[in-house]
Amino acid sequence: MSVRIDVAPPMLAWALERSGLDSDSLTKRFPRLRDWESGRTKPTVRQLEAFAQATYTPFGYFFLPEPPEEGLPVPDYRTVRDAELTRPSANLLDTVYLSEQRQDWYRNYQRQHGGDRLSFVGSVSPQSPARDVAAQMTTALGFNLDTRRRFQTWTAALTGLIEAAESIGILVVVSGIVASNTRRRLDPDEFRGFALNDDLAPLIFVNGADTKAAQIFTLAHELAHVWAGQSGVDKPDLGQVDDRSATERWCNSVAAEFLVPLESMPKALQGPTLTQDLERLARQYKVSTLVVLRRLVDRGLLTWEQFRPAFDDELARVTDLAAQRSPGGDFYRTQPYRVSRRFARAIISDALEGDTLYRDAYRLLGVRRHETFQNLGEAVGVA
Repeated sequence: MSVRIDVAPPMLAWALERSGLDSDSLTKRFPRLRDWESGRTKPTVRQLEAFAQATYTPFGYFFLPEPPEEGLPVPDYRTVRDAELTRPSANLLDTVYLSEQRQDWYRNYQRQHGGDRLSFVGSVSPQSPARDVAAQMTTALGFNLDTRRRFQTWTAALTGLIEAAESIGILVVVSGIVASNTRRRLDPDEFRGFALNDDLAPLIFVNGADTKAAQIFTLAHELAHVWAGQSGVDKPDLGQVDDRSATERWCNSVAAEFLVPLESMPKALQGPTLTQDLERLARQYKVSTLVVLRRLVDRGLLTWEQFRPAFDDELARVTDLAAQRSPGGDFYRTQPYRVSRRFARAIISDALEGDTLYRDAYRLLGVRRHETFQNLGEAVGVA
């Protein structure tokens, strides 16, 4: 006889809402769901386990009498305009939780191997001049204009910036999915990135489901948070200025100055069209045209009234271009960025030396087979 679980009906409704899944499709998968919610019948243990897995809900939650107050474990810096996002999605929560687990592992690894504390973490505050902070970041990362000219495209420059940040001790994760689950795609409309502060193991997460145009600015924005020693979830937006917190405006200013130093910009547009100016300056600075467009306002070459429609048009253009590119790619090229190359090298080498259990390494790396683990090791330079 199957054991049935007495689940409070509000817990089932909460799990469904929290998952963000379509109610009709879930009802097709669980035909007795309406009966469970009404209390006419109860799910078996296996049915409840399947429902928990389908809704990304920890199984133990279903034994609670009412839904828990579930909030982000780090500050939420998303804009006032996004105030309706009072409940973080299961995808965002699970991404933050997994990032914290990776950070905890790497922090302990650094301590065991005598890692030095990173002096730049928390070295400034949101009251520091944005220009000075941007200059400090440029020096520490070695990511000046001369360096960027060696990259063929601004997409390549984004990869170069990721590698530069990792080279000074920052874990940089760029992923558009939860863990390795390609069915759980992250939503850029909910968040674009976050930073987890730590002076031994700072971690930056960039939402890889976002456009490449947005990712480079998000990374620079999160770097500003690291320099300020702040953790938090962000949705940096080049197109908005009025409804941001003072901290977010400061991070945006630092990021913009870091990517496109104001003094280096031309004093006049060359034309003959704005699009040609944007593309020429984007090639020069190896950033997206959206970043250049925002800096034209800061330089006084565009008014705010001219900027708004131009920004919307350019955003639509780069979004269309991104949609035309084929998704996916080589697993062994993308997975190191989904977990941080620096983290992957550390945990793979530690597991090979016998100091970390393989099962823990598999879980934190998002792999299941030892062959995949070995191939990933070769991809990041760990034999």
